[in-house]
Amino acid sequence: MPQFPESYWLDSTDIPSYPKLEEKKQTEVGIVGGGIVGLTAAYLLSKQGVKVTVIDASTLVNGTTGHTTAKITAQHGIIYDELIQHFGKNMALQYYQAAMEAKKLIETTIRDLNIDCNYQVEDAYIYTNSDDYISKLETEKKAYDELGINGDLTDEIPLDIPVKRALVMKEQAQFHPLKYLHRLIKECENNGVQFFEHTVAIDVEYNKHPAIITKEGHRLLCNHVIVASHFPFYDKQSFYFARMYPERSYVIAVKSDQKYPGGMYINAESPTRSVRSTKVDGQELWLIGGENHKTGQGETTIKHYEALQQFGEEQFGISEFQYRWSAQDLTTLDKVPYIGSIKEGEDSVFVATGFNKWGMTNGTIAAKIFSDKIVHGKNEFEELYTPSRFHADPQIKKFATINADVAKHMIKGKLEITNDTIQGLSTDDAIITKINGKRAGVYKDQDENMYALDTTCTHMGCEVEWNSGDRTWDCPCHGSRFSYKGEVIEGPAKKPLKQIDLSK
Repeated sequence: MPQFPESYWLDSTDIPSYPKLEEKKQTEVGIVGGGIVGLTAAYLLSKQGVKVTVIDASTLVNGTTGHTTAKITAQHGIIYDELIQHFGKNMALQYYQAAMEAKKLIETTIRDLNIDCNYQVEDAYIYTNSDDYISKLETEKKAYDELGINGDLTDEIPLDIPVKRALVMKEQAQFHPLKYLHRLIKECENNGVQFFEHTVAIDVEYNKHPAIITKEGHRLLCNHVIVASHFPFYDKQSFYFARMYPERSYVIAVKSDQKYPGGMYINAESPTRSVRSTKVDGQELWLIGGENHKTGQGETTIKHYEALQQFGEEQFGISEFQYRWSAQDLTTLDKVPYIGSIKEGEDSVFVATGFNKWGMTNGTIAAKIFSDKIVHGKNEFEELYTPSRFHADPQIKKFATINADVAKHMIKGKLEITNDTIQGLSTDDAIITKINGKRAGVYKDQDENMYALDTTCTHMGCEVEWNSGDRTWDCPCHGSRFSYKGEVIEGPAKKPLKQIDLSK
C-alpha cells in the first residue's frame, strides 16, 4: 500500500495554477469552488457571454471532484422506490430525468470540444449477496418499470464475484473527470473567465448586489453568487450543517492479472464495495471503493484501506498497488441534493450541496440549473432540488437522528480522558493528550517535528479525532477537517485549529 494518499486523477492531470485574489474586483457571476459544479457552471455561463470569476480556497479540482470514482450514472443506489414512496412518481421520474440530462450534457460537451477523457459507456450494476436485499432489488426493479428506466434483474454479472441477485441500469458511463474538466478550464479561459486560487471566501455581504468577502478582506462584487464549495461557506441562517451529514469513503487503485470484464458495480449492503476500471497506458487500473463511515467516527481510518485491499486480494488478486485516496460526501435529509437559491426568496445567491456520493451527475445538473436560472430565469428541475423544501416524511426523523448523533459526540469528546504522553509518540503518528490541563492533539512527522493543536473544532466546539489514513484532524459532529498543522481543509469550520507551543 502507498504510504501517502494520492488520487490517480490528480496525479495524471496537469491542471494549470492561478494567482490569489489580491484586490477588489467586479464580475457578473462569482463562483466559489473550482470543482465539477463551479467549472461546469463557469463553462455554460461564459459560453453565453456572461462574465464569470471563479475563486477556490485551495487549487482547482483538488476537493471531492478530484477524489471521486467518476461514475456518470442515474443509478444512485437503491433510491427510486424510496423516492416514489416518499414524494410520488413525478418527483422520482424527475430525479431520474435530471441525472440522465446531466449525462447527456457531459456527452455533448465531450463531443463538442473533442475531449479525450476516457469516456466509456458501461452498464451499472447494484448486486447483493444478502437475502435481505434480494427483495429490495426486486422492489426497485418495479420502480424502474414504473418510471420507464432501462434495467433488468439478473443472477449473474460480468464481474467474477459471488452474486445472489443484481439490478442493472443499461448504458450508463464513466470517464477521467480531470481530463474532462481540464479542457473546460481552457475553454473557460478562452471565454474570458478569471480564476483565483488560495482565495478563501468567508462571507457574502449585500448592498445593491451581493459581494463575496475573502479572508483578506477583498471584495468580489457580483450580480449573482454560486456557492459551489462542497459545504456551503455561506449559510444565511439556513442551518445546512444541521440538515446534512458528512461521510468519508475510500478508493484503492490496483492492477490485477485478471482481465476487467467491463461494467460498473456497487453492492447493496454494508460495507460498501464499488468496482470500476480505467485505462492507464493500455492497461486496466481497477478502482475498488467503499468503506463509508461518518466523518471523525469509527475505527482507525487506515483500516478502511486495508479492508478494500483484502477484498481486492480475495476477489481479483492484486498484482500491483498504485494509489489510495479518500473523499468526503454530504447527504441531505431526504437524499436529494440542495440545489437552488440559498434561502427562499433569495434569487441572487445559489447553493449546490449534499450530492450523496453521486457528484458527477448531481454536480453537472446543478451547474445547468444555475446557468438556466441566471440567463433564462427558470429551469425545469429547480423545484425538485430547492433547498428550502421540507417533507415531513422522512426529514423529521432523519433530522432528529443526525442531531442526536452530534450531541452524543460533542459530549463524548468533552468527557474523554487520555493518559497518552508525547514522550512515547512514534514518528508519523498522533495522540490525543493533555497539555497544561487541556485536551490537545499532537502529530510527529517523519523528521520528528511535532505539531500540537487545541482539538476543539472552531465551528461549534466539538472535539476532533485523528484520521490516520489521511493525516488529518476530523470533526465527528459536522465533518470539518483540518491538516496536522491545523489548517482548514473542509468546512463548515472557517478558522484553523489553535496551535500550541510545546516549548513552554
